[in-house]
Amino acid sequence: MPNELVFLLRLVASGVFVVALYAGYYMFKNYERLFGVDPNMPSEGQSSRAYSQVQVFAIWSHILLASGAFALLLH
Repeated sequence: MPNELVFLLRLVASGVFVVALYAGYYMFKNYERLFGVDPNMPSEGQSSRAYSQVQVFAIWSHILLASGAFALLLH
């Protein structure tokens, strides 16, 4: 691959990695507001909230690991 294309892919992967880190910081900082009890949803139980949390953090961790791997592997 041309060096310009590798540099562009490295920049994109690094940018996605930094954005994913910030998203994780935001989620942990506002954890209770994002994943806490919602008084407007009385049928929502602890298990449904836990399932939503697992989905969100699984997707976030996959994005973080994939973008970090791409940024490091392109060096």
